Formats: sequence, structure tokens, C-alpha cells
Amino acid sequence: MHIPDNYLSVSTCLTLAAATVPVWARSIKTVARDFPRERFSALGVAAAFSFLAMMFNVPLPGGTTGHAVGGTLLAALLGPEAACLALSIALLLQALLFGDGGVLAFGANCFNIAFILPFSGYYSYLLFRSLLGSSAGVRNYVALALGSYLGINVAALAAGVEFGLQPLLFHNAEGQALYCPYPLGVATAAMAVGHLTVFGLAEVVFTLASYAFIERTSPQFATNPALTQSDDGATARSTRSRFNAIYLGIALLVLATPLGLLAEGTAWGEWGTDEIAEVVVDGQPLGYTPEGMTNGFQWNALVPDYAAPGMPEWLSYILSAIAGVACSIIIFKLLALCLRRPKLA
Repeated sequence: MHIPDNYLSVSTCLTLAAATVPVWARSIKTVARDFPRERFSALGVAAAFSFLAMMFNVPLPGGTTGHAVGGTLLAALLGPEAACLALSIALLLQALLFGDGGVLAFGANCFNIAFILPFSGYYSYLLFRSLLGSSAGVRNYVALALGSYLGINVAALAAGVEFGLQPLLFHNAEGQALYCPYPLGVATAAMAVGHLTVFGLAEVVFTLASYAFIERTSPQFATNPALTQSDDGATARSTRSRFNAIYLGIALLVLATPLGLLAEGTAWGEWGTDEIAEVVVDGQPLGYTPEGMTNGFQWNALVPDYAAPGMPEWLSYILSAIAGVACSIIIFKLLALCLRRPKLA
């Protein structure tokens, strides 16, 4: 679901980025108002969790891959505005450092993954929780599973529509697409198939497993009232201790990230200019490379595809994961200084 550069036109990227700006503004205002300075470390941890989740590629029959995001998980734990900021930082690091998702398409990716996914997943979760009549226990997990499944599928549908509109709106005199060459029916179906099946299930599993881990080991990490109180209504544990288990969980995820290398293939809609002409759709290869991809914007990432030259792929993947986690936490520590609330007179 990471849209690379030159799959969307410049005008499409700018439009989606402009649509995301008020969401970022609301999110920043809400987090600055509601999160005390010491709580900003939770946002860095949230960004790290999502960054790592997106490194675990899952194969789909047919040779494509996808991954979980954890957007509804973060929204359920910290609120959708905090999730939006955490996911945006994770996407920014992926684009700038590792070329995972485009730099020009950053606003479009944030619109889908940092806005549509956590907000639709979160409010679906709240709706199902209300319908099921409980905010705790098994019913809460069922609501969270349904919310996370819907959230990632709504986001995937949005990406499919954005892909599919490109050949309709932008093509040359010969009728060849300038950007993403696949029409609306093909693009939306391709995105739907993977996310309604394997990738949606991966999102549910990651969400429930992570939520259960945090509920059991670090309930005060969350702002969700269902987690922030222990059974007797008292504070569960100190600020310092509540993060110890989470940092251990992150460390284990970092060490496990090479498992994401086992999934061979490229995610649908993320082919490079050297391979898109040969991609088979509807039984035949495309046969050309869109002009906008050939002559479009290029960004030289520091470690493209998480693979450092001259280093074993598994080691490079682990070091990339460490860098992503470290940068996520550092960025939010710096933001805590910038967004600290003024003292009352």
C-alpha cells in the first residue's frame, strides 16, 4: 500500500497532501493539548511499532506481497490523532531513508495510511464495541479485530481508486498512461483481493497480539480507559516500568524482522521502471513503461529497500529496523520540546 513516486501525477500527490494538512493540524493540536511532555515517548514507541510491522512482508499467491500496519491498534491505544502523527513519522522515515513509499507521494501515503486507516478503523472499533455492549474482555477484542480489518481495507480501497484514476485522467496521444497504467476496475480489484484475504488477516493478528501484550504487560502505555486501570481501579505501574516490557517487545520484533525477507515478490503497484513493462495483467504484459515513471521525480534513499551494499541482507534489515526505531523515538522526543505547553501564570 506504499505508493512509490511517479505512480500518481504531481497534481494528484499535491491534492492528497493538501487534504491531509488539516488532519495533521488537528492531530498536532490534539496531541499538544492532551499529551503531557512525558507521554510523547509513547508516540515514538507507537511509530516504532508500526515501522516494524510494515517490515514483515507476507506473500500472496501470484507473487505479490503486503504487510500489516497497526493503524487501528495505535488509534485504540492512544487515539486516532496520535496514531496519525506516529504513522506519518514512520512513513516519512521509510520514504526518506529506505525508499519505501515515495517522497513526492508522501502526502498520498499519509492520506491513506495515516488518516483513512486509523480514523476509519478506530471509529469502526468504537461502533462495534458499542453494538457488542462491552468495552472489555472478548467482545472488546472482537470489536478491535473487526475495526482493524475494516480500517486497512478502506485504506487499500482508497489507494486502489487513486491508482485507477491515473490512466483515465493522464495519458498521451496514443492512449498510453503517463503514470499508473491500470484502470479503476483492475486497480481496485487487485488491492481488494490481497487486503480482504491475507493482508487483512495479518493486520488483525498483529493488532490483537500487540494489544494483548500491552494489556497484560504495560496497560498504562495506553490512554484507553479500558487499559489504564488495573482490576482494583488503581494505577497499574509506574511510568518507567510500563515501558520496559514494550521496549523488550520492540527488541524482539527488530531481531525477527529478517522473516520479512522470506516473502518473495513485489507489492502490487510498487514495481520499478525496470519491471513494470513485463508485469502481466489480464493475461498479458503491459508492454511499455509509462513516460511519467521514466522521466519523473527520483529520490536517492540512503539505504534503498533496506539493503546496504556489501552487507548480508538479513543484517542490513536488522540495522535498518534499529535505525527506524531509534529515529522514531528521537523525533518525538524533539517534538516534545517543541510542543511543550506553556506554564500557567
